[in-house]
Amino acid sequence: MKRPLFAFLILTLAAMACQLPGLSPLPQAAPDSPAPAVSTLVPVSANPIPLDGSLASLYQQVIPGVVAIRTATGMGSGFVFDSEGHIITNQHVIDGVSTAEIAFSSGYKAIGAVIGFDVDADVAVIKVNAPSEEIHPLPIGDSNALLVGQPVVAIGNPFGLNGTMTMGIVSGLGRTQPAHAAPDGGFFSTADIIQTDAAINPGNSGGPLFNLNGEVVGVNQSIRTENVDAATGNAVNSGVAFAISINLVKRVAPVLIRDGKFEYPYLGISSNSDLGLNEVEALGLPQFTGAYVVGVVDGGPADQAGIRAGESPTNIPGLNAGGDLIIALDGNPVITFDDLLSYLITSKSPGDTIILTVLRDGKSVDVPVVLGTRP
Repeated sequence: MKRPLFAFLILTLAAMACQLPGLSPLPQAAPDSPAPAVSTLVPVSANPIPLDGSLASLYQQVIPGVVAIRTATGMGSGFVFDSEGHIITNQHVIDGVSTAEIAFSSGYKAIGAVIGFDVDADVAVIKVNAPSEEIHPLPIGDSNALLVGQPVVAIGNPFGLNGTMTMGIVSGLGRTQPAHAAPDGGFFSTADIIQTDAAINPGNSGGPLFNLNGEVVGVNQSIRTENVDAATGNAVNSGVAFAISINLVKRVAPVLIRDGKFEYPYLGISSNSDLGLNEVEALGLPQFTGAYVVGVVDGGPADQAGIRAGESPTNIPGLNAGGDLIIALDGNPVITFDDLLSYLITSKSPGDTIILTVLRDGKSVDVPVVLGTRP
């Protein structure tokens, strides 16, 4: 669990499928065919599509797999995930609806059925029945291979402008965002978020973020901004945008296709990362990095394993000393709490056993923890 990241700034989730003023969504007919069988295969591209190195070539190669999504309440973007017609988009694009209109770049349109979604990851899967010549699954990349500064390309439908391409760089990796409220009054977080300065605006939600090999490395989700258009109420791009990592999508989407929902591993702690010098000094910590445990949920997995939270008051109100400092998880260094969350969400499942390496009373201790299921 993590405190909200945007407690002192205005956060606008701008890619939230906004309807343009003066435009009405096209009528949506109810699907007239039974729900089709689903596949659990994940299309991972072993051989990236051949490109001549130009952005124009990249666009021509991938645009057949990018779709526009329209519902009764707004519009967004998505992309073809596999040969069986599964479309990936954001959950907030299809929030409250069971069907959506899917428009392909060729002009072909069809009604798709929402078969699963995950609010925390903000991922949804739509199944569409369309001719095989319209189904162009996009190559799926590896978001773990991304580097800050690497060029990326977003394609989607900002403000209803179908097939718009924008370019930027990877501005940051491993970001977290608040998901839903936790039972103790805090927030669960979604992790492994890509930050980019590629222009993302209302209507881009759910569209693909590509590397220059033409592989999908993320799903465009939101922007962080303090600027809102007074006339429309839409958030204005400020160069700080976020995309869900494709590695998280590769983990969540097949389960949504199979089961309609996804269950997250649960550790049951609240933590404080990126401590200031005065906080490190007050806590008596021997290093600046790691995830300091400020709270442990009673009866949760961490509590049962003996993970300790701080209990001794310091000269900083609300900050107690004596808690464990998590410095590694399964042998992987933990620099911040975000590192821990990203690893858990993308690599572990409920019931798995992990090894937390903590600094406790000046000593390094390995603590095995059996993960639970997030409430």
